[in-house]
Amino acid sequence: MNERIDLPQGTLDLLILRTLSLEPQHGWGISERVQQMSSDVLRIQQGSLYPALHRLERRGWIKARWGTSDNNRRAKYYELTKAGWKRLDAEKNSWQKLTAAVAQVLGPA
Repeated sequence: MNERIDLPQGTLDLLILRTLSLEPQHGWGISERVQQMSSDVLRIQQGSLYPALHRLERRGWIKARWGTSDNNRRAKYYELTKAGWKRLDAEKNSWQKLTAAVAQVLGPA
């Protein structure tokens, strides 16, 4: 099992937007998908996930609708809006620039 790490500040929105770019998903599904895609290294705590989903919804980057989950329960499904797709592209570009710059600093002296 891989060691789990805390999410760096500001990456939660990016992870949620990226996950929702694959398909609409309910909150638990978003958390599970991030965990799966990160080989069990990243885990989103429910106490962080739902406030982030509400924040993204208020900003107009995602929208929600009620549906039925795989286990036949009522669940709120989230999906990207047009503005959300644009924000995902901007966030990915910023993340790539940031990680490249950090890699340069951490590289061989």
